[in-house]
Amino acid sequence: MQNTIQIIKKTLNDSIDSTPEKVSIFFKTGIGEYAENDKFIGVTVPTLRKIAKNFVYDCYIEDLDILIRSPINEERLLTLMILIYKYKTSIKEQKEEIYQFYKKNLYYINNWNLVDSSAHLIIGAHLFDKDRSLLEELARSSNLWERRIAIIATLYFIRKYQLKWTFKIAKLLQNDQHDLIHKAVGWMLREAGKKDEIRLVSFLCNYKDKMPKTMLRYAMEKFSTEQKILIKNFSI
Repeated sequence: MQNTIQIIKKTLNDSIDSTPEKVSIFFKTGIGEYAENDKFIGVTVPTLRKIAKNFVYDCYIEDLDILIRSPINEERLLTLMILIYKYKTSIKEQKEEIYQFYKKNLYYINNWNLVDSSAHLIIGAHLFDKDRSLLEELARSSNLWERRIAIIATLYFIRKYQLKWTFKIAKLLQNDQHDLIHKAVGWMLREAGKKDEIRLVSFLCNYKDKMPKTMLRYAMEKFSTEQKILIKNFSI
């Protein structure tokens, strides 16, 4: 196990194709900001995907249990990419193990790139034909990333033309105070609107006055100027 981890770490360091400053440019890493404690070494996402594919069958859950706890963002992201590839090719029992691993390690899935690349493909995919109450629990969490996981997980449902849970979680999060939740909810509502525009318009007309401006703006991003005016001026 230790040898596998050492090989992965060496592969990552040998694959540095950018700088820590460049790969972390879209994250708030200042003192007191959400990514203050995240470390970057300078490996881009396309390179991480290639590395992940090479370790899908050589890396075990025991290895990933150590890697997911790394302070280095790229190591945690690589862990999640390997998990996603494993989940897609696993049998039912193995999928359950991967899902439970993900739930157990939510604490370390603690940046938006980690959440956005994995929540729908593991949490969303696993709960698609099961009880989804976990999403409501996560949406009510005091932890920013768990709340983001709750809404991003519904992207899997959206792609299967099941929109109910996106709107349900959006309602739970409409009064959230964090900008990263405003953006995530608005993004998922926009995606839901691509499948059913009328349903999105109806939702926004009913809840626009309770939603933060950023959330509403993201949700309406693909609408015409006329549609945006209609929604903003709508009154019950």
